[in-house]
Amino acid sequence: MSDCSGPILRNLIATDIPAAVILSEQAGWNQTDEDWRLLIELAPEGCFAIEVNGEVAATTTLLCYGRRLAWIGMVLTSASYRGRGFARRLLTKALKQADQLRIETVKLDATDQGRPIYEKMGFRFEQEVERWSRSGSGNSSGIEVAIKVPATPNWQVADGDAFGIERFELLQRLARRGSSLFIENSYLLTRPGRQTEYLGPAVCDSHRIARVLAERALQTVPCRGWSWDLFPRNTNAVAIARELEFAPTRHLQRLVRGRDLLIREQSIYAIAGFELG
Repeated sequence: MSDCSGPILRNLIATDIPAAVILSEQAGWNQTDEDWRLLIELAPEGCFAIEVNGEVAATTTLLCYGRRLAWIGMVLTSASYRGRGFARRLLTKALKQADQLRIETVKLDATDQGRPIYEKMGFRFEQEVERWSRSGSGNSSGIEVAIKVPATPNWQVADGDAFGIERFELLQRLARRGSSLFIENSYLLTRPGRQTEYLGPAVCDSHRIARVLAERALQTVPCRGWSWDLFPRNTNAVAIARELEFAPTRHLQRLVRGRDLLIREQSIYAIAGFELG
């Protein structure tokens, strides 16, 4: 494809959402237009695109949680423009911004194919992360049936203790998107995806509570299917997933650049998403 003008690196904006959704659909990902909107609203200066001839050809996002942690996600390139170094250019831009903001730690979830590229840019292995999936029950129309259970005051604090940093605004927005389940200081959120309902994030005090919350979500949110991203190191999460007839469908590696940021993966029963952490 010949270009009338050279590629332009710029910020991704709300009017780009339809084009961004096409990119994530091409990759077979589960994000919706609301997922893209969430990132643009939370990180307007950290969402980047490369435009060619008026077309969004590639994207990358940098979501900052204060100055201690930033998350890279949505690293996508249109099939028509692959092999031209767009992803590397966007990643370089995102990391430069993180450095300018003096972000202590940058993380991302990488595929096997992407990992060598990220390692050349200063990332190192932290741990495995997997997507587990299962079929849903009923409601082929995709209409969301929301559950809203009153939260205890400390659930977001418990999340921060497990995740390593506070992410209150993200959690509040995700809680409004779908169903929210709470027991004491434990919680589980769900939200609609393009192909399946997404189970997570979830931080729980015990295996028993996590099992109760997961069962309730599956029983009361009809959908076409479920996606659950978890840490294999959390053997209790793996056990619950198997008991509830989930099976692993994707395998990624969590990589880190900069300082180590310790988390309590035994309390994290589901992550918020590969693009959110």
